Amino acid sequence: MGIIEIILIGIGLAMDAFAVSICKGLSMKKMEWKKAIIIGLYFGIFQGLMPLIGYVFGIGFENKIKSIDHWIAFILLCFIGINMIKESFKKNDKDADDKIDFKTMIILAIATSIDALTVGVTFAFLDVNILLSVIIISVITFFLSIIGVKIGNVFGDKYESKAEFTGGIILILIGLKTLIEHLEIF
Repeated sequence: MGIIEIILIGIGLAMDAFAVSICKGLSMKKMEWKKAIIIGLYFGIFQGLMPLIGYVFGIGFENKIKSIDHWIAFILLCFIGINMIKESFKKNDKDADDKIDFKTMIILAIATSIDALTVGVTFAFLDVNILLSVIIISVITFFLSIIGVKIGNVFGDKYESKAEFTGGIILILIGLKTLIEHLEIF
C-alpha cells in the first residue's frame, strides 16, 4: 500500500473525530486554541494507537488467511465506510458542550477511533509500513480535529454530516481498489 492510500485512509478515519471536533467548536462561545490542541491530541493519539493495536492482533492470523486477505480488507473497509455514510444521514442529538476533561475526551477518543482498530487488522494482511501509517493517521487526525474545532466555532454544524459521508466514501473506494489490485482485474 502506497503513501497516497495511507493518507486517504487517514483522512477517512479522521472524519469521525473531525465531526466531533466541529461539535466541540460549536459549543465554544469563543475559539480556544488550547482546547482545540488538546482535542486534536486526544483524537490524534487514539486514532494512531488503534490501528497499531489492530495490526498486532491481525499479525497473529496472517498465515492462516493470507489467501483471502484482500477480501477481508475489502469487506472491513466497506463495512466501516457504509456505517459512516449511514451515520452521516442521522440527526445528531448529542448535547454540545465544550468540556475537555479526561473522562469526556477518553470516551470520545475511543468512540471515534474504533473503526481505526479494524483498519489496523486489515493492515496486517497488506504490505503496509505500520509505523509510517500510524504517524500519518495520527498527524492527519490531529490537524483535522483542530480545523474541525475552528470550523465548528465559525460555521456551526452544517459540515458535520458531509465530513462523515466523505470519509465513508473514501474508505469504500480504498477497499475496492485493494480488491481490484489483488484480483488483478486491471
